[in-house]
Amino acid sequence: MEKLAEKKSKRSQRDYNLGFKLAVVAEVVRGDLTYKQAQRKYGIQGRSTVLVWLRKHGRLTWQLNTTAMSQTPNQRIKALEAQLAATQIQLQKAELKAKQLDTTIAVADGQMGIQIRKNPLPKQSASSVKRKP
Repeated sequence: MEKLAEKKSKRSQRDYNLGFKLAVVAEVVRGDLTYKQAQRKYGIQGRSTVLVWLRKHGRLTWQLNTTAMSQTPNQRIKALEAQLAATQIQLQKAELKAKQLDTTIAVADGQMGIQIRKNPLPKQSASSVKRKP
């Protein structure tokens, strides 16, 4: 009885027909795999082979940005959504703080007679305005 080792063989350039390329591109575009994971899964030797296929056959514009390419599109969306939620929380806190300060100033103006807010600029006097020739 022979034991068959499950070893993925490296593929040569001739093995990459259009159907294979489109299948790999579809997996990466869907977000199932990153381009590096696709290279490992299918035994693609070239470092930029999958990127070239993505540019040719994919619907997205891919850049050679290692941080962006280390995540699938779905992972990137989740990270951006988390970042957006954190920003919205910070914005709500800033608005609450502004309301609190505005209320404090209004109380100081009304009850204590302390003038904290500056008056708008007074109108310029006629002598300080430049006269037209």
